[in-house]
Amino acid sequence: MTTSRLAILLAILLGGMSAIHFLPKQQSFEQPRGVTLELPKLVGGIWYGRDLEVSDRERGGLGAGTEFARKSYTNARGDEIQASIVLSGRDMNTSIHRPEWCLPAQGWTIAESQSAKLFLPDRGALPTTRLANMRLIRDPATGEPVPGRDGQPLTIRNLDYYWFVGYTGATGSHFRRNCMDIADRLIHGYNQRWAFVMVMANVTEDFRTNGLNSEQTDAMLQEFIKKLVPAIHQESVRLN
Repeated sequence: MTTSRLAILLAILLGGMSAIHFLPKQQSFEQPRGVTLELPKLVGGIWYGRDLEVSDRERGGLGAGTEFARKSYTNARGDEIQASIVLSGRDMNTSIHRPEWCLPAQGWTIAESQSAKLFLPDRGALPTTRLANMRLIRDPATGEPVPGRDGQPLTIRNLDYYWFVGYTGATGSHFRRNCMDIADRLIHGYNQRWAFVMVMANVTEDFRTNGLNSEQTDAMLQEFIKKLVPAIHQESVRLN
């Protein structure tokens, strides 16, 4: 009885070890990616972009080989949207992280975080995460909060959409991205370069006479993203 159990165990062990030969070969040198690392100069015919610098602090905090693209877009009304792409180096774990980790360090409080699907004509649904953020305006000299007309501290409100893009798919979830990456390595045999895309804008109704409220800012961001995605997603990326 013991001998037959050992034989079965040995057969399972040998079978598992030999199965490794049937897995796809890993692409060690050329890592496929699903984005073009070049933000367009013009989006939707009305948004004009100018390059923004990426600080040495940001570059130093991420892994070797990480690449960046960042632009500030404005329209004729004076509205502004900031768009960023971070493309991972060979080590995805040191190149890509969620903004929930870094926004608090920049003084932002994340008031709301939720999943949001944006429906793009002829492409499908883009899964994203939508953040609503708040930050006190502080006096640069003293660091104290700046009071408004009512005596209460002035607060900036901000809306932020982000998502991750792999070689063939996109997701707004950090956990889902890891699952997709593992599956692609095991099933398809490639170690892809993931990209993190973020599009954000401040709510301006409290600071401009023609400023936008939260709902208007949200609608503006969604329309911008629908025009941006076809310009930066490669054809290999499939949306549901």
